[in-house]
Amino acid sequence: MTGLAPADEVTRAELLAVEARRREALIDGDLDALDDLFEDSLVHIHAPGLVHDKAHLLEHVAARRAYIDMWRGELNMRVSGDVAIVTGELTNRMRAPEGGERTLAGPVTQVLHRGDDGQWRFVSFQMTPHGEQVWGKLPSEQSDDEKRDAAKEESA
Repeated sequence: MTGLAPADEVTRAELLAVEARRREALIDGDLDALDDLFEDSLVHIHAPGLVHDKAHLLEHVAARRAYIDMWRGELNMRVSGDVAIVTGELTNRMRAPEGGERTLAGPVTQVLHRGDDGQWRFVSFQMTPHGEQVWGKLPSEQSDDEKRDAAKEESA
């Protein structure tokens, strides 16, 4: 296996198209489309840590019909041969179990595999919802203003 490289424009377009199909199928509850988009070995880890295989995820989508809308932020796409890793922000607008709606956002990691038929399919999915950042930013992640403020707090 060679190292990971940024997806070229053709591959990036293919991966974006697969992600658009996934979005549409989840919102529409299109189980046939999802069955085609997910490898049989799929491992799907929902934001609260619930782990589903392909069969359970399809059952979950059919029974819950939770997805109202979803949108993605900027995506980092890396490829090695027939494997792609896609990371980036995802926001889900969903029906809540008790009625009403809820919105859940956070970074997602998706792994896709290009099969012998040339089609990309999802192998793995994990969403980590935004939560409390107890450690704060690293010094290299802070703006100059944040660094000055932190220095003032330490000297006080």
